[in-house]
Amino acid sequence: MCHTETAPTVLLGPQLNRKLSRPMARKVLTSLKSILKDAQRRGNVAQNVAAAVVIKKDKRTENVKLKVGVDIPTTQEVGVIIGAAKGRWRPVLMTAAFVGLRASELRGLRWKDVDLKGEKIHVRQRADRLNQIGRPKSAAGDREIPLRPIVLQTLREWKLVCPKGDLGLVFPNGDGGIENLSNILQRGFQPAQVTAGVMVPAKDEHGKPLRDGNGKPVFVAKYYGIHSLRHFHASWLINRKADGGLELPPKEVQTRLGHSSITMTLDVYGHLFPRGREDVEITDLERSLSLA
Repeated sequence: MCHTETAPTVLLGPQLNRKLSRPMARKVLTSLKSILKDAQRRGNVAQNVAAAVVIKKDKRTENVKLKVGVDIPTTQEVGVIIGAAKGRWRPVLMTAAFVGLRASELRGLRWKDVDLKGEKIHVRQRADRLNQIGRPKSAAGDREIPLRPIVLQTLREWKLVCPKGDLGLVFPNGDGGIENLSNILQRGFQPAQVTAGVMVPAKDEHGKPLRDGNGKPVFVAKYYGIHSLRHFHASWLINRKADGGLELPPKEVQTRLGHSSITMTLDVYGHLFPRGREDVEITDLERSLSLA
């Protein structure tokens, strides 16, 4: 009897009942409140039933530090993910990883704000979850970011075939309009991870592994949101030059990420900054004392 080897089941996007992190749940709730508020103003609903809803902090997980390989893609993972990205998704993911823009900033980025000759991007606007164009999240969000040679080359090539539209967007949809975040995730980021083999076993709401009808494990893309590429960018800015990073000081990292305060930068990424050479210096001191 002949047995046929079947490929593992892979789930993407809405096919997976995946729990949202608290920060992501807060963002979704904020969007829902905005939608209902607008609907109430138009007279389409009697009240904003989400207005009083809050998402409480989980003291067990609220202060958990981001981990490389868990929350932050490794350098090797980013390389294979971008390498596996097809068509218009490659320049999007390349820019997310090596420029560190928020998803809203990527979606609202205009060609007039990309200086290919000056080798920099000026962030001046964003597209929110309702596809509304507006100013950056804060005054600090309006910033200039230098471009790496590989990003410059990718954007030059992409500009030649980029769909044209009245908004002049760098990463528009096929009609030149504002691209939906769900498309970037479900058609670009997640499939690229699957193609690259950057996957993890899927789990149900109780934390148990999911299996398909044949009893085989079900796999999903390892990193759900594109914000993980922004985390990677932050870690690259922070890492020592000897480890392939830029080794920038906290204030410069804050500026490039567009954080409104240095406190925000340190709260999220402070544990990634090099701790110096105290252990080496102490060892040297002990050696010198023993020889005295």
